[in-house]
Amino acid sequence: MILLHALCWVHAERLVHQLIPLNDHKLADQARGRGEIRDLYADLKAYRRNPDPALRPILEERFDAIFNQRTSYTTLDGTLKRLHTHKSELLRVLGRPDLVLHTSGSEGDIRGYVKCRKISGGTRSDLGKDWRDGFASLKKTCR
Repeated sequence: MILLHALCWVHAERLVHQLIPLNDHKLADQARGRGEIRDLYADLKAYRRNPDPALRPILEERFDAIFNQRTSYTTLDGTLKRLHTHKSELLRVLGRPDLVLHTSGSEGDIRGYVKCRKISGGTRSDLGKDWRDGFASLKKTCR
């Protein structure tokens, strides 16, 4: 199937990482949640390298346990609940081990182009756009 969409685990974990806990209990809940997410991510990477259909229900149960948990940190609970609504996209690798678990590579490919566009404010003509795209491609090739 073409254009099969999966969500990035790095971005999912970042939502939990960016929370600002206000006390030690919330900080501990956040750290535990991040650790559980990273452990599941590592196991999904291992599954991707060596798919075993017997592991699929176990990984799905772990996902549910992590993203349905209740902590002393209400904001963390809400973030986990929101991520749980995207379960099928985050666990798509279980059905399609050929899919990547993160989008860092493709984001890196466009980062230079986006920085240039933001600094210059874009181009004023189609010719300028063509030149910019050509030089961006040349820059990538030379690297």
